[in-house]
Order: sequence, then C-alpha cells, then structure tokens
Amino acid sequence: MRPLGIEGAWLVESRVFGDERGEFQELFRGGPLSDTLGYVPGVAQVNRSVSRKGVVRGVHFADVPPGQAKYVTCLRGAVLDVVVDIRAGSPAYGAWETVRLDDPRRSVYIEAGLGHAFMALTDDATVVYLTSEGYAPEREHAVHPLDPALGIAWPPGIEPVLSAKDSRAPGLEESALRGLLPDYHTCADFHRELRRRFTA
Repeated sequence: MRPLGIEGAWLVESRVFGDERGEFQELFRGGPLSDTLGYVPGVAQVNRSVSRKGVVRGVHFADVPPGQAKYVTCLRGAVLDVVVDIRAGSPAYGAWETVRLDDPRRSVYIEAGLGHAFMALTDDATVVYLTSEGYAPEREHAVHPLDPALGIAWPPGIEPVLSAKDSRAPGLEESALRGLLPDYHTCADFHRELRRRFTA
C-alpha cells in the first residue's frame, strides 16, 4: 500500500498468480490493510456497478460517524477514480486526486469522510467496491461532480453522463453552507477511536 496525496486514501497493489490453468488473485486482504490503517476495515456490503463510457458516479460521501469507507477495484474496462477531500476544516479541503483503475491488481482504499467518484473510460466498465457500512440513504449525500469551484479535471473528449440524483446535487460551497460536509476533526477523532479499539 502507498498513501495517495490526500490524507486517508491509499493505492493498494496485489499480486496475480498464474499458471497453465489460469489465474488466482487475493482481491482483498484485511490483515495488511489493518496493519497500515491501525484498525480493522470492516466490510458490511459488496457492490458491483457496470457503466457505459462517460458515466460519472459521485461525488458521494456519508455522515461521520460512522461514514462509509470504500475499497474500490475495476474488474473490467477502465475508470478514472477520484478522491475528494470534502472534510470541512481539513488543511487540504477541496483538493482531489485521480487514479486510473484499469487492472484488478490496483485498488483504492478511501477512509470514511472523504468524497468518492469515478468516470467510466470504456463501455462495460465494471467496478466492485467493498463498503464499511451498508447503504443508508438518510445519511448519504453527494457533491455535484461538475462543480466548477471544485474543478475536477475529467478527461477531455468524453461527455459526462450523470444520474438525476447527482445532477441535482449541490456544489461544494452550498454543501458546506447547508452543513452537509463531514468535519475534519470529527473524522480524525472517529479514526483515532478505531485505532484505540484495535490496539486495546
């Protein structure tokens, strides 16, 4: 694992073992991830999405606590995965980072409190993501992925396709004014408590 430029996000690389029969891969291993994080990354739900080229999903996030951490892998095709620091009070507030996921040996882990989105770069882009909490619409939110103030550099030449829900999502500034965004210090306290329980 190596940390990305945004605190709370990592790139995870795994090995594929192949022989004349085919391939084997450990897509997710909790032990090494726990060693890096200092707590057990619980898995409450496993989701799969299939998107045509141009589809944008996100920027999604959930209330903290408990938030919703994500472990994201693209199994087929390619996506531009985006991590956004939407934590109010964060030194990197409003920053974002992109990772091209086009190989199941590369995954991204995103801690609770960060925003997440991706754009499908190919048709039939298939993404699997493990989440630390199950779907709970009453505590899940979105920031508009095309918010010019946020300024995510989506690939040129690909027309973004958004769901009706994401099209109606407020921008980052409006989300902050409405008190929807996770608080940086609350997120830090939440993860500190997870680490304390892990080492107790």
